[in-house]
Amino acid sequence: MVPTRAMTDIPLLPAEFAGLDLLATMVVVVSASGECLFANASFENVMRLSRRTVQKAHLPDWFEDPERLLETLAGVAANQYSSSRFDAVLRRGAWAHEEGLPVHVVVSQMDADGEGAPRVLVELIEIAQLARQDRDERNLDQVQATKELTRNLAHEIKNPLGGIRGAAQLLALELQGGQVGEGGAELTEYTEVIVHEVDRLQSLVDRLLAPHRRAQVVGDVNIHEICERVRSLVLIEHPRGLDILRDYDTSLPDFRGDREQLIQMVLNIVQNAAQVLSSRIAAGDAQIVLRTRVARQVTIGKQRWRLALELHVEDNGPGVPAEIRDRIFFPLVSGREGGSGLGLTLAQTIAQQHQGMIDCESEPGLTNFRITLPLP
Repeated sequence: MVPTRAMTDIPLLPAEFAGLDLLATMVVVVSASGECLFANASFENVMRLSRRTVQKAHLPDWFEDPERLLETLAGVAANQYSSSRFDAVLRRGAWAHEEGLPVHVVVSQMDADGEGAPRVLVELIEIAQLARQDRDERNLDQVQATKELTRNLAHEIKNPLGGIRGAAQLLALELQGGQVGEGGAELTEYTEVIVHEVDRLQSLVDRLLAPHRRAQVVGDVNIHEICERVRSLVLIEHPRGLDILRDYDTSLPDFRGDREQLIQMVLNIVQNAAQVLSSRIAAGDAQIVLRTRVARQVTIGKQRWRLALELHVEDNGPGVPAEIRDRIFFPLVSGREGGSGLGLTLAQTIAQQHQGMIDCESEPGLTNFRITLPLP
């Protein structure tokens, strides 16, 4: 039997608005006076209000400057103009103690209802979300260009390294054969330095090329198994002074991916966090949090996904230095003395090979690396 409004006591979703419920941005259909006729799931989630509460409420009441919206609604409903855009601040209803949410408001005409009363479509886009999408697209383009440059440069470096190492070894053999007079021992030390430094560069180049050499071994992967494996590895290395807390959404499904690569990706980020926490580990109050969540209607790069998982790696360290914050995923960029600057680069490469990406928000006392991977 089909449930009726009286049976469920919950406003039914009008069929003509069903598509709006799938959008990631907040969408509200209102009358010319601002009365809410429909609000999609995104608006409910942001406002932390049920559809029953939103329906028949007055949308301008949730704005810090309601007059601007009222004037725009009246103008669009009267066909003075077909659409209008402006920036505003949204108050979160019952959560009025929170800071206002800056939004970009798009007000557009739509068909009248069955009785001929005008209706207006109001789309609310979080300004922070717009900025994040622009930043993600820019970072994706930069990382892609850097990846191509790094691969080409690594191949160009790799070829002469073999010749240098071979020449140094041949020279060392001649020196050991006694064909060189006084100072032969000192010259042998020089050849050893050459071979050692060539091997170090070879190792660096191999690490740069590693994600592109090995074919992916794709299978079913559980993100929490990966987190537990990484957690145990890092705690073995830091048995005292470091807590790695879990905050898992156990409803997250398995997904397809290369398990070993994904372990390496998460391990690189968690190890990086543990290394910057060295002083707090010594003090005994270092903390890393592994938090998993599901995200809906997510844009990764330029592609839209209905569902995605988010793994947040948070630490209470000093934060990423401001001067490198926009470049931390670039090769050889490190905010830590002695760091190679490759761990985060390789992690980002692995994420992109799984159609995901990693971004970072940091301030002193809280750094959050967010890994976003699409779900089937």
